[in-house]
Amino acid sequence: MNRRRFACGFFTAALVAVAAQAGDWPQFRGPNGTGLSEEKQLPTEWSATKNVAWKSKLPGYGWSSPIVWGDRVFVTTAVSDKQTKPRGFGGGGFRPGGRRPEGKQDGKQPERPRRPGGGRGGMGRGGKPPDAVYRREVYCLDRATGKVVWHQTAHEGKPTIPAQMGNTYATETPVTDGQRVYVYFGMTGVFCYDLEGKLLWKKELGSYPMMAGWGTGSSPALDGDRLFIQCDNEEKSFLAALDKKTGKELWRTPRGERSSWSTPFVWKTKNRTEVVACGNGHVRSYDVATGKQLWELGGLSGQANATPVAGDEMIFFGVGGMRGSRPLAAVRAGASGDITLKEGEDSNAGVAWWRKQAGPSMASPLYYDGYLYVLEQRGGMLSCYNAKTGEPAYKGERLPEARGFTSSPWAYDGKVFCLADNGQAFVIQAGATFKLLGKNTIEEMCWSSPAIAHGAVFLRSVDHLYCIKK
Repeated sequence: MNRRRFACGFFTAALVAVAAQAGDWPQFRGPNGTGLSEEKQLPTEWSATKNVAWKSKLPGYGWSSPIVWGDRVFVTTAVSDKQTKPRGFGGGGFRPGGRRPEGKQDGKQPERPRRPGGGRGGMGRGGKPPDAVYRREVYCLDRATGKVVWHQTAHEGKPTIPAQMGNTYATETPVTDGQRVYVYFGMTGVFCYDLEGKLLWKKELGSYPMMAGWGTGSSPALDGDRLFIQCDNEEKSFLAALDKKTGKELWRTPRGERSSWSTPFVWKTKNRTEVVACGNGHVRSYDVATGKQLWELGGLSGQANATPVAGDEMIFFGVGGMRGSRPLAAVRAGASGDITLKEGEDSNAGVAWWRKQAGPSMASPLYYDGYLYVLEQRGGMLSCYNAKTGEPAYKGERLPEARGFTSSPWAYDGKVFCLADNGQAFVIQAGATFKLLGKNTIEEMCWSSPAIAHGAVFLRSVDHLYCIKK
């Protein structure tokens, strides 16, 4: 790269970083993918009517998180005349690895689950895609009012894979660099728009079956001029880097993993930038420029739904689900080669610590002020670990009335927020001692992770997008 291109790229990156620090939320879990905000005048109390600046109902359904840049909010949805509302059992939410309720409820037999598109089933192997046309749409809203500025249909056609009854065909969160919006609709492809809604390019990456017909959920990640797509499936898993300006494929690295739903994490340390991809058997790190593998950690056993998070020269990740060892682990910056632990070990030169049966089921872990917070899907419990040692500060604190957690936690102003599937949002004092400060509710199914930007929380439920502000 010549000096002029390097200087231009550095200057652009600096501008993006400054803008993001000023209060934007450009990707899944925010500017650094951590779920943290440094803003001080953010709401801690809300309901369906209290501290609600506006709420908007968009057509169709989607579990993508909203992203925010400047005075605009971007979000995706999938629309079909034959689709049914995504729903879970008992208001809590079905998830990969979940169970069908047994017995009768209120004297009635439990209803057999439906998949998006209206067909029954769709959860078992061999499920068929719905025989219905879906429009994958991108919406841009005014941040102050919630009114639609523009919307575009990225793709219209029948899905090539099924999706389970709680998932949607717009689950992946977009990402923006302040000049373009990059949208990934799973097996349908990648679409790039400018901020005024003009399509700049689109790219198909192939369509592959997912485990048990559960559908997709991994969001894109961005670093410099590269857009990263993690596509772990049942047939031909890979991690790919695209040129963000043209959509040209820069590299594609095969992965020896089966289906996962984790989002790749761009990890910037003192000496290098790498992209870390969590799978159901291994976590692997890759060079951002070439796709060459830098290190791998095996021995994982469970479902890779949660996205890694980093801090203090360590990266934290885990796998969950109802089966397997469900480990939670921390890897040191600069790790190299195969750092898989030997039998009986819980650390080595690359692995700072490893804890069995502590991994996140669905929601990604949260690193905040030296502690790591992990939500358990079953039972609605929160655990807190010392991030340096992996030792629990507290474990298995039950959050009352919570019915599972799919949305990832976030934090600001010394408080941790946990949004349950049934719309209950719990406010917990950050630190080594568990203290429940409050609970807010909107009484709607919530699987999306909120965006925190410009003094507001943008929270997506199954039916609405809320702007919550003091």
